[in-house]
Amino acid sequence: MSKLLPSLFLIFISLLSVAQENKLKALVGGTLIDGFGSDPIKNSVIIIEGEKIITVGTIKDTPIPPNAEVISTEGMTVLPGLWDMHVHTMINGHADYDYWDRTYPPLLEDVIMPSSAHQLLMAGVTSARDLGGPLEESIAVRDAINNGEIPGATLYVSGPFIQHKPYPGTEDFRWGVNGPEDGRAKIRKLAKAGVDVVKLIDQDQMTIAELEAIVDEAHKNKLKVVAHGHRPNEIRRGLQVGVDCFEHTGLSSAPEYPTDIMEQIKERTAQMNLGPLFWCPTVEGLYNYEYVRDHPEKLDNDSWHRGLPDSVIVDIKNSIAHPDRLPYFQLTPIRKPTLQTKIKQLMDAGVVLMIGTDSGIPMKFHSQSTWNELDIWVNEFGIDPMYAIRAATYWPALWMGVADEVGTITPGKYADIIAVDGDVLRYISLLQDVDMVIKHGKRYK
Repeated sequence: MSKLLPSLFLIFISLLSVAQENKLKALVGGTLIDGFGSDPIKNSVIIIEGEKIITVGTIKDTPIPPNAEVISTEGMTVLPGLWDMHVHTMINGHADYDYWDRTYPPLLEDVIMPSSAHQLLMAGVTSARDLGGPLEESIAVRDAINNGEIPGATLYVSGPFIQHKPYPGTEDFRWGVNGPEDGRAKIRKLAKAGVDVVKLIDQDQMTIAELEAIVDEAHKNKLKVVAHGHRPNEIRRGLQVGVDCFEHTGLSSAPEYPTDIMEQIKERTAQMNLGPLFWCPTVEGLYNYEYVRDHPEKLDNDSWHRGLPDSVIVDIKNSIAHPDRLPYFQLTPIRKPTLQTKIKQLMDAGVVLMIGTDSGIPMKFHSQSTWNELDIWVNEFGIDPMYAIRAATYWPALWMGVADEVGTITPGKYADIIAVDGDVLRYISLLQDVDMVIKHGKRYK
């Protein structure tokens, strides 16, 4: 009997915890941006039961269940949990890729990647597309989050980059392709492992036959294909073979996208039967580099320390001790003046932009990059704040094929909800300090 009592006690505690987590919650009083783009709902009420939203209304027309936990959102903007459609959980702001790739692979699955995912969540990013990482570790961390074993943004992972030839020392997370059949075999291997998306890079170095085989095999396995858009032929070839999304605002310091590329983009966006053409510009790092260089105290924000051992934190700090000396950013002052023109070209051509940041690369932390991207879009490029919010909520969920589950605050969907004091549509930068984070009905902040 003495041995049985501790077991019974643990079972009781577990059941109590589940009961507490599944009880009703009522978010009351906030201004709701539901993700669909319509006018915000003032004095909103959102009723959550367990993991799901069951009712959305206003104080005037929505009774509060007597047994609900009431959470006041008065004076707050309430909106769907954010998405970041381009993150790299396998790195966290370190400036030396070669050193990082040699040193930290043993810590990726248990420390680095979980830390990155947790930082995203606490920044209000409840879902993220993780584009480029070792296969087994990416799947393991994604599944651990989905199973409730560790906290973090819901990850949609690509596993390794697919490219012509991996860079030396990167073979664990970059797979080369040698001919069309090898390309198909690589995609089948990824599909069998359970990835959510395929990531192409340096596709201008592949043959058209290889690219066609990769995209065709991915689509046969119900996987969408994401492609780099740094160089003109990466875009041309990606459009030719029908990739589903482009990344980055590339072409280095070129003043604008070439005419022939823009004509191809317009031809693609005119094909309504194919759906929208999606693009993640990933501009905030390029735009903010000079500010961080001139105000290095910004790097003292410790939000990116979450989950990292002191030794790793010190290592990252040392690598970025002299932001002005980082080779990665030397072209940035020349590229920056061209960014707004290229963004306008894409929008004028009918491309649907989504929020993606490339977080994890030098000085771009998972805890800060998403709100920075939104801020640059709105305050520097003049993009409508509601467009920007939909680019971080509705459109990503639709692209990933999970719009029936998340992306908007709608009855029947998972309760992925954030809230922040003040009017986000007027002051988008308020998102740098999210006050409440709920994911699948569980409050994390």
